[in-house]
Amino acid sequence: MSKPAPAPEWLNFHHLRHFWMIARHHSVTRAAEALNISQSTLSEQLGELEEWLGQPLFDRRGRSLHLTDAGRIALEHAETIFESGRELLARFRQTGPDTSRVLRLGAVGPLSKNLQFDFIQPLLADAGTRLVVVAGPLDDLTRQLREHRLDLVLSNIPLRADQERDVFNHLLGEVPVFLVSGRPQKRTRQKFPLFLRGQPLFLPSHQSHVRMDFDLLLARAGIEPEVRAEVDDMALLRLLALSGEGMALVSKIVVERELESRQIKFMLRVPGLVERYYALAARKRFANVWLGEIVEAFRARLSALGSTPGRR
Repeated sequence: MSKPAPAPEWLNFHHLRHFWMIARHHSVTRAAEALNISQSTLSEQLGELEEWLGQPLFDRRGRSLHLTDAGRIALEHAETIFESGRELLARFRQTGPDTSRVLRLGAVGPLSKNLQFDFIQPLLADAGTRLVVVAGPLDDLTRQLREHRLDLVLSNIPLRADQERDVFNHLLGEVPVFLVSGRPQKRTRQKFPLFLRGQPLFLPSHQSHVRMDFDLLLARAGIEPEVRAEVDDMALLRLLALSGEGMALVSKIVVERELESRQIKFMLRVPGLVERYYALAARKRFANVWLGEIVEAFRARLSALGSTPGRR
């Protein structure tokens, strides 16, 4: 009986890239079309890679391909390897002033524009960095992350681990939530939240975790809020606050500039309520050192904002 062929000492990166393309397209057929090779050749190369690694990389369910646990590990390593390769090529191809790094950033539609600007502002001074910012619904941005058309997505909504196994939540920080108004409020002996009875309120929609926590807080106190407006857009919520026609429930970062210019005349921190912000990425860790540094710098920024006291 002939002995089995020994496992190769070096990984075949050509086969690894073909596996990466299959995972990216979720199909041997679509990957073969993108690579301009036959399906049979691509399937054969996938089989060879699985044999070399000693693990099946896909679970074949009818016509659908789903990554196995081994496949997810292999994909994470493939992403790291190819990202390092792209950085290597970029470094040696930087021969002129026009060479730039590109950050493809997604932002969930309702997310505060102040937060988005604070994230990208430090990058504006770097002439070697070019930004592409895309806004949209979370499910669409998540799909673009999986397809590696985006590097990072900013969100105030985390992904559930049981629903999305290929995209990971990186907590950026949490910022206190306030009731604010552009008009001074009458002083009352009643404490929060009792003084909110009969007060006109501008609130985020029920898609917001902050809104759900706020409703629960009022329900426990037996208060039915007088909601004048529910909006998804934080820029509109800020304008409603400035109108002075009621109090708006917002994360501190939404009205940070209005606080500095003293346009906000009333500000009360809601006890125990915070808005959490996340950077969603296709990796558990940031293989791209530059991207990791951007995220860490913004974490420090949010941490400082969260520690600054408010006023009433």
